[in-house]
This record gives sequence, structure tokens and C-alpha cells, in this order.
Amino acid sequence: MKPAAPSSSRLAFRHLLVVVLVTAIFSMGMLLYQIRIQYALGIRAQNDILEMIEESYLPSVAAGVFFFDDHQLQLLAQGIELHPYVESVTILERRSGVDVPIIVPGLFTIGAFLVLVSGGIDVSFPALASLSVYVATILLINTGYTGGVWLAFLLAILVGAILGAFNGVFVGVFRLPTLIVTLGSTYVFRGFMQGALNSKQQATIPVGMREFGRSTLFTATNPVTGLTARMPVAFLIFLAILIAVALMLRYTMFGRSIFSIGGSEVSAHRAGYNVMLTKILIYVMVGIMASIAGVIRVSMMQQLHPTNMLGMELRIIAGTVLGGTAITGGKGSLLGAMMGSLLIVIVVNSMILLGIPTSWRSVFTGALIIIGTGVSAWQVVDRYRGKKTKRAKAQPVEAGA
Repeated sequence: MKPAAPSSSRLAFRHLLVVVLVTAIFSMGMLLYQIRIQYALGIRAQNDILEMIEESYLPSVAAGVFFFDDHQLQLLAQGIELHPYVESVTILERRSGVDVPIIVPGLFTIGAFLVLVSGGIDVSFPALASLSVYVATILLINTGYTGGVWLAFLLAILVGAILGAFNGVFVGVFRLPTLIVTLGSTYVFRGFMQGALNSKQQATIPVGMREFGRSTLFTATNPVTGLTARMPVAFLIFLAILIAVALMLRYTMFGRSIFSIGGSEVSAHRAGYNVMLTKILIYVMVGIMASIAGVIRVSMMQQLHPTNMLGMELRIIAGTVLGGTAITGGKGSLLGAMMGSLLIVIVVNSMILLGIPTSWRSVFTGALIIIGTGVSAWQVVDRYRGKKTKRAKAQPVEAGA
């Protein structure tokens, strides 16, 4: 008797296990490579600090606000004069790491997961988040608003829902390919923000956003080094959205329709689902979650940078696919997608701490994308071959009967 086929959860677990093993092997290889070619540790570390300033936060400005530990401060003091663009740096706080780096990527991952499961690919959410939070923040700055952060969230959500509906109409009503639509809207959002709005970096943000970015649930202190790490209040927002979306996907007809559309639009339509409305609502939800992520990122960075979130889409999609979400839609687990994104964040941050150059980090991210999509595609092909073989075996039996 032929054994039963493994369930989707087991396939997702095997998928993630393969990716983790490959990641571990690749990371060990990169570590050995780094040890082998390591030279001038002090200068190398200085360059890493300056590279973080130049690429991650402020590409070509004179001053900024950053977070460093004691060792990084010493290296920065020794090497800051080597950088042609950085003239002064404001040390806001000295601590060991970034505040829960999964919050913003996690919110992006939830949106990317909804689109992938429905059979599409969205690459516009970073540009959408940047435009919506920029509009909301500039409006509050120009009006001199000094109230709470709720108005910033409300304005960003309103703009994000409109921009998400813009994508949804082209995908749901006009039935255009999702990749083409979102790729085009990415340039539309970026061009509107940088051209029509003449976007510029704002070193000062509204008081409510600033206080929200500094608010914490609790703080942990290393008794040996004295360095601290904090759990921001924004983590509760991420957790609430994650739980709400998970419950929606599991227990509501709308959640089931998302998976059904990803499996087969024709079958979903015959089953009674409103395919067009579902697609529009999916992209509206993605716009809302991306806008919330944008407000959280600006609040935690304590400054408004219009292009800081651009370029995150491939890393988010890679993490979602690594977590077992089928690139063709219809199959996937929200928990697996979150685990895949967390794996990407941990590995990239570890490579930064190891001092691996940016070029190699890009190579690694690209390799993860190829591995993840390759394993996902192999699972789809293997499943199709299994169904085809099963049908071929069933046909002679039916003919003989």
C-alpha cells in the first residue's frame, strides 16, 4: 500500500529545515572566509561603522542620530574624520543593538504573505509605506501638531488604504498581472514623493511620534557591560495585527477565499467567492499594514527619511517564501512566513556583526531567494507529478471496471 502524502505543514517544515541547513553551511563558509582574509581589525571595524551610516541611515547628509555601544563609539571617534560626508553625529543613547528588528519586516511580511497566498506578488509596499508616512508626517509638521501619535497612524492608514486600493483596482478589476502593476506603482509612488512632494529628510518629527518611538514595555540591562536593550510598545501593535490576521485566515470566509483564489481563481468563482472584491480588499489591507509599519519605523528612528524603506521588498518576499509559502499561491503558513523573515533578519544582522562586506551580504540574500523559490518550485512540480501519476494509474482501473 502506498504511504500517504505528507501534509502541507510537514512540507513547510521540511522546506524551512533545508533552508536553515543551507544557511548554516553558507554562514560557516563565510565566517571561515572572513577569518582567513581578516586584516587591520580596527580600520575594518571603523569602515563598518561608516558604512552603516552611509548606507543604512543617511546616504549623503551632514548630521544624524544613531545608536552605538561603547566599543563602536571609540571606533567612530577614531575614524569619523575619514568619511567625507559625515561632519557631526548626535549620540542619542548607547546600547547594544537595534530595537526588535522584526517589527517592521514582520508587518511587511504579513502583507506579502497575503498577496503571495492569493497568487500574486507585491513589490510596492516599501514605496507605499514611504509615501503614506511621509504625507502624514509632513502634514503634522506643517500644522504644528503636538498631540498623540494616533493622528499620524490615522492619516498614514487613510493614505495607505487609498494607495492599496489603487493597486487592487488594476489587479482585481482590470485583471492585470500583479508583478507588473506593483512594479509600476512602485515608481509612481516614488516619483510622486520625490517629484511632486519634493521629499527631503526631516531631522525633527512630531512630538507624539517621537514619544511613541521612545516608549518601552520593559528594559533589560547587561550587568557586565551595562548595555541595555528595550522592548518597544510598537511590538504590541505588531503582535495584535499578527494574531488578528491569523484568526481571519483560519476562521473567516474571507480568509478562506484568499487561499482559494491562490489555488484557482476559476474554482473560487464557481464556489461563490467574489474574486474581484477579495483582491481589492487584500491590497487595501496590505496598504494599511505597510502604512502602520512606516509610522513605527519613522517613530523608532526619531527622524523621517523618505527613502529608508525602499529596497526591502526582495528580502521580505524571500523570507516569506523561505517559510514555506508557495510562490504560485494557494499554500502557505503565516507562522512559517514569520519564521522565514526572522531567519533573514537574524542572518543579515549576524553578518553585519561579523564584519562581512555589503557585497557579500547581497550575494547571500540573493542566494537565499534562489534557494527558497527553487525549493518552492520543486515542491509544486513534485506535487503536480504525483497527481499526474495518480490519475494515470486510476485510468486503467476505471477502464477495466
